Amino acid sequence: MTAHEIFLALMVLGLFAGILSGIPAMLAIAGVPLVTAVIGHLFGAFDLGFLSFFPARVWGIMSNNLLMAVPLFVLMGVLLERARLAEDMLGVLARMMGGSTRGMGLSVLFFSAMIAAATGIIGATVVMLVLVGLKPMLDAGISKRQASGLICASGTLGQIIPPSILLVLLGDQIGNTYLEAQQKAGNFAPQPVSVGDLFAGALIPGLVLVGLYALYLFFALRPRADAPPRPQAERVSRAEIATTFLPPMLLILAVLGSILGGIATATEAAGLGAIGAMLLAAFKAAPHRAERILIVATGLAAFALVALQVAGLGRNTGNGFAGLFAVAAGGLIAIGTLAAAVRLWRKDTLRSALMETIKISGMVFGIVIAASLLSLVFRGFGGDHLVTELIGHLPGGHFAALAIIMLLVFFLGFILEAVEIIYVVVPLLGPAVLGTDISPVWFGVLMAMNLQTSFLTPPFGFALFYFRSAAPRSITTVDIYRGVIPFVILQLIALAILAAFPELATWLPHVIFG
Repeated sequence: MTAHEIFLALMVLGLFAGILSGIPAMLAIAGVPLVTAVIGHLFGAFDLGFLSFFPARVWGIMSNNLLMAVPLFVLMGVLLERARLAEDMLGVLARMMGGSTRGMGLSVLFFSAMIAAATGIIGATVVMLVLVGLKPMLDAGISKRQASGLICASGTLGQIIPPSILLVLLGDQIGNTYLEAQQKAGNFAPQPVSVGDLFAGALIPGLVLVGLYALYLFFALRPRADAPPRPQAERVSRAEIATTFLPPMLLILAVLGSILGGIATATEAAGLGAIGAMLLAAFKAAPHRAERILIVATGLAAFALVALQVAGLGRNTGNGFAGLFAVAAGGLIAIGTLAAAVRLWRKDTLRSALMETIKISGMVFGIVIAASLLSLVFRGFGGDHLVTELIGHLPGGHFAALAIIMLLVFFLGFILEAVEIIYVVVPLLGPAVLGTDISPVWFGVLMAMNLQTSFLTPPFGFALFYFRSAAPRSITTVDIYRGVIPFVILQLIALAILAAFPELATWLPHVIFG
């Protein structure tokens, strides 16, 4: 065993001990690798010159357009929580399902599945679920362990349910690698692989995973011994269902439509979601009818603009009715948004929401930056080359190579970010699989589901870190780790089902795209 391997093992053990000690996760994730790097340098096993790349990594994180969406989605979640809209949705869902402990758990799962595609970023999604779902679940009698596991697992659904940023990155890398690998294998006219193929391929496996979660919750959830008495089930009127679900669902539809229609990036859609949440919160707080009418008109104008762009009628706004409508709608949106902001600021809702957003976003970005230092030190000790060499010396056919790659991705998820795994594993190891007859769509969806599993793997799953940054201290790290274990097992079962039945990923793309 070389010195590099010894220090890599010591770093992993140190991280495990540091996180379990109860110190802030950000300090453990950044501090242990830094100390290991300094000690390794003293023994000649680490070049401190690697740390000179860290400022550039931090700059890359802070200027990353995708990560810029995090505070906007956090603001959206905080505003929905302040206005009690998401809590109302969960409450109605729970009453519709009997008002039981099991009903609340299933409500959070289905609610998470509905908003998964609207957020698509694990950090923002987990934080939002902590804000709007943790307290209602605890009040319904769900244990801290089960509530923690459910939120962490549900927060990762946006990685497999399209549209997903993870699938976009995978589509780009797999498409290029597949083309090169097929040409080297003698196929000079391979069928190209698009992001749309992966979107369609991931839809059914994502629903299968949600179904497995639901089965587990149905049979496993039991009220705590100290849970309050179960309220008597109430009938929910259609009017209450409509008024509770329609406005938030229209907001989610607008966010989804802007992304799926290709008229907005994830960051722009996050801005739309934050403005929409502000309008919904202001509508609930507005005391006057005229003010509510203005807010409703603003929301309808924004939704109409999104629909107009999705339909392709608003792309030429220089002339015609569509252009005039877009200009008028834009003016109305500006006025209505300003009025909503003033109303929420006077009620101190907006100021407190902004302060909470800054605090939570600071913790989230701190963890992201710390994780970047961790991955940098890992590379400095030669961990990526070590893993690559191990794969190259393993015997077996193409399916054995696929199994090894999946296993490698699973374990790399402990210490590397998903984006780094994608841009390291796919170009270096993907040709061994993508140069064969194995479906690239199946390979991509397997990668996506595997990466989703790695976000939950104790002790270094990033979803656990995000949950830890936003959850109260009454929920211990051990509670979180024990809570996610059943969901990790369920994800592995879903991964095995997908591996055994590739048609789950290949059938729908064939139907849609031929």
